[in-house]
Amino acid sequence: MKPFPLRAWHVTLSLTILGLVYIFYRGLYGNASYIPPVIINTPAHEIVGPELYEGKEIRLSDYKGKVVVLNFWASWCRECALEHSSLLEMNERYKDNPQFVMLGINYQDKEDLAKGYLKQHGNNFTHIRDLSGKISIDYGIYGVPETFVIDQKGMIRHKSIGPIIGENYRRLVEEIIEPLLKGEEITPLPS
Repeated sequence: MKPFPLRAWHVTLSLTILGLVYIFYRGLYGNASYIPPVIINTPAHEIVGPELYEGKEIRLSDYKGKVVVLNFWASWCRECALEHSSLLEMNERYKDNPQFVMLGINYQDKEDLAKGYLKQHGNNFTHIRDLSGKISIDYGIYGVPETFVIDQKGMIRHKSIGPIIGENYRRLVEEIIEPLLKGEEITPLPS
C-alpha cells in the first residue's frame, strides 16, 4: 500500500476547508428560518371543525373549486396581530370574487379569548376552531401565524411561515393568489 502523497493531502485539506467555509456562509447569510415545506403540491387534508361563533360544522371540501387561503392564528400570538389588518384587507379585496375564500383556523386557543381578539382587531372572514389539534397536525404547523394557499383542485400551492405583511403580502397576492384565480400555473415562493 502506497502512502498518500503530500500534495493529495493539501488538496483534500483545502477542499474540506472550502466546504466548511461554504456551509458556514450559507448558515450565516441564508434564510435560517426557511424550512422546505414538503406539503407543497400535495392534496390538502380535509378540515372539519366548528365555526367560532355559531358552532356550525365547516368542511374544507365545501370550497372545492375555489382558491382557499387558510390562516392559522391564535389570540396569544403577537405576530398574528401584526398581520391581521393585511388579512382583512386581502379578504376585502377578493370578497366579491366567487372563486376566493379565506378561512381562519384558531390554534390552541380559548373560545372567549379568540372572540375577544376578533372583536378588538376586526373580522370579515370565517374562523374554524381546531379543538383537538388534528387540523394543525395534518398541516404540519410549527407555530402561528402560518398561511396556506390551496388551488381550485384542492392542492396546497403555497405555505407561508410568519406574518403576511409588507413584501410578503404583496408577493402572496401578486405571485400566488392572482395567478391562481386566473387559472394560471405558479411556482411556489420560498416561505
